[in-house]
Amino acid sequence: MPLLFLVGLGWFLWQKVQPALFDNPLNPEPRITVTHNTVLQKVEALGRLELVRYHFKDVVEYKKSTYRFLPDAKVALIVAGDAVGCLDLRKVKAQDVVFEGDSVVRIALPPAELCTWQVDHSQSRVYSVENGFFQDAELVDAGYKYAERNVRTAALQSGILAQTEQNAEKILRPMLETMTGRRVVLTQQMAPPQLPGRR
Repeated sequence: MPLLFLVGLGWFLWQKVQPALFDNPLNPEPRITVTHNTVLQKVEALGRLELVRYHFKDVVEYKKSTYRFLPDAKVALIVAGDAVGCLDLRKVKAQDVVFEGDSVVRIALPPAELCTWQVDHSQSRVYSVENGFFQDAELVDAGYKYAERNVRTAALQSGILAQTEQNAEKILRPMLETMTGRRVVLTQQMAPPQLPGRR
């Protein structure tokens, strides 16, 4: 009986110490510990209908003159960016929906908006940095911020708002006609009149 107890105790201890004995001490597996505390800060109702996405590719050279007698700091970036056009359907009011007889409904839609524009960092890269003087990270960050502003400008100049309105006609009108069983006429909301003396 004591012999069985000793054998059982030895087997139990062997199972506990075996992993530590055969681990490679020169190349141990890293132990990762993650601690986080997520707090919900805001709940926001969304009503934006995304209707078009533009993808951009750009080569940006950002130059900064820092010191008078030193060469300019430069960074060259290959930047990919996205811009999304949408309609904010929360702006559609009851007076914007008008039924005409039994077969037609007229809906005044809000103007198209540029919802988001951003640099896609997974598709972008730094091509070169020159004369950064130990400020390479700040130079690259400034270059990306400039590129992000340029994504917005390029999207507007490329006609993303007009394309958003065209896609609203193609996508929304058939959907609304199916839902209402009427012919749907989409129009634009009228801009509010400006008061005298205000711009």
